[in-house]
Amino acid sequence: MKDDATGGDALTELRLALRRFADERDWAPYHTPKNLAMALSGEAGELIEHFQWLSAEQSVTLDEATREAVALEMADVLLYLIRLSDVLGVDLADAARRKMQINAGRYPVDKARGRADKYDRL
Repeated sequence: MKDDATGGDALTELRLALRRFADERDWAPYHTPKNLAMALSGEAGELIEHFQWLSAEQSVTLDEATREAVALEMADVLLYLIRLSDVLGVDLADAARRKMQINAGRYPVDKARGRADKYDRL
């Protein structure tokens, strides 16, 4: 994910900013993989709450206030995921590229187009 404004790698910039943020607060003892994964799950739950009880149509036509709240919850999920990847030494962009290659093999276009079936049911 390239950041066109700076020419830098946005994930790397976020990772380093989060590392500085945590280091300045001496949060390393709390930022264990277990704790970060649990926090990530909690933030994902907060994101899901905004869509609970909405119809499919309502979920794509959020009012501006809800859309902003959703954006901030999405940011929380992203930030915890990036922090977890930093603590574990995982190159998140590389892992995502590898996973996309795996999914391309599992979901070939000719079998998966227009279908929501899991790969083992195509």
